[in-house]
Amino acid sequence: MTDPHPAPAPSPYTARTAVHEQELDGFGTVRVLPLDPAADAGVIHRWVSEERAAFWGMTGLTPGQVADVYAHMDTLDTHHAYLVVKDGEPVALFQTYEPEADRVSECYPVQPGDIGVHLLLAPAGPEGARPGWTAALASALMAYVLVGLDRQRIVVDPDVDNEKAIARFLKQGFTAGPAVVLPEVDLPEVYLPEKKAQLAFLRREVAFPA
Repeated sequence: MTDPHPAPAPSPYTARTAVHEQELDGFGTVRVLPLDPAADAGVIHRWVSEERAAFWGMTGLTPGQVADVYAHMDTLDTHHAYLVVKDGEPVALFQTYEPEADRVSECYPVQPGDIGVHLLLAPAGPEGARPGWTAALASALMAYVLVGLDRQRIVVDPDVDNEKAIARFLKQGFTAGPAVVLPEVDLPEVYLPEKKAQLAFLRREVAFPA
């Protein structure tokens, strides 16, 4: 007899080793997985191709080009990309970088213990707005970066016109820094045009006062 309520298929991400895993009460299990450029290119391409992701700067790329960008990043010791999975489903693209090895270092005095991050959230599902959802997810990512990696301060550099992202960071406890102009970067794998960015910082003692 066929089971009318079959168990859901196991997530393809379950077998992958996470650099950070955290159970959040009332939210679920967050796992931070090193990005697999080939396996994850499809889902990342769908996210970065949406109009809402224009500030990410990859809207015109093909899936193959997206895979190439992250394959190149995978060769670097200073820049890292991760797929964030909640309860077995991919929910965000997360990147970390050493500020002194990035163009942002030309725009502010880098301090020991600084780490830069970029975060692209997956589109909301059919349920629409998710109050508290982003804050809960961010808390796990901040725990990984500030506690797991033993860093003192996070720096972010959203586009000055990305008011939604800036407001989200400030709500999460970041302190606004100066608005700066990040110089263009022309690499074989990716071109980053000049960008006017709003810097913001979050110290570990602010995020985790205990």
